[in-house]
Amino acid sequence: MSVPMVLAENVWKSFGHNVVLRGVDLRVEAGQVVVLLGPSGGGKSTILRCINHLEKIQGGRLSVDGTLVGYHERNGKLYEMKVSEVAKQRSNIGMVFQSFNLFPHMTTLENVVVAPIHVQKKSAKEAHELGMTLLKRVGLLERKDYYPAQLSGGQQQRVAIARALCMQPKLMLFDEPTSALDPELVGEVLDVMKGLAESGMTMVVVTHEIGFAREVADLVAVLDGGVVIEAGPPSQVFNNPHDPRTAEFLSAVL
Repeated sequence: MSVPMVLAENVWKSFGHNVVLRGVDLRVEAGQVVVLLGPSGGGKSTILRCINHLEKIQGGRLSVDGTLVGYHERNGKLYEMKVSEVAKQRSNIGMVFQSFNLFPHMTTLENVVVAPIHVQKKSAKEAHELGMTLLKRVGLLERKDYYPAQLSGGQQQRVAIARALCMQPKLMLFDEPTSALDPELVGEVLDVMKGLAESGMTMVVVTHEIGFAREVADLVAVLDGGVVIEAGPPSQVFNNPHDPRTAEFLSAVL
């Protein structure tokens, strides 16, 4: 069997006495688009943040491309990695958040290339060439010299996607990337994400955009109460859900 790009096995996560993940199992194959759905507080964003060790898990195992995330294993015990080792792992995982987090004093192109130059030590020439290619890909090449304040929310989010792609990650994580956008701007971001999916990028997406999930997802996983209550192809989850809580959630959002 091929090594999955993401493998979560019995993952537990708490914030103080609040248990957010209760033994989550999730498998994402290379090239798949997996959409995480479910009510607020179900654990969707938390598992996403655990995948690149922005949050530390308290139980279970989480690996990306066959390598444990954030930990080394020795003699059956897990030992947390050094900060520098975690940073190196994260450089292979792109993440796009609800908020765009662009540097306001940098142009569009400068925002896109800053990490490859300073983190990956790419030459400015190489980074700029890649950055220009990616800005063309997300439809913003003509705005390469604009500052974030001169861009719409949808444009800023597309810059954030190009910035993540400029690190040439093997995996892309999206945490409700359209939730902060005005409705008329949502489509331009989803179109970029659809293009990424068509190119074969492995993606895990937390979203409430059901149309996107129907059209693009290979697998839909529904989280509620910190567990995956249902997972399957979109046609099965949306048309014939097995768990009553899935049907209840879908009736509220469809």
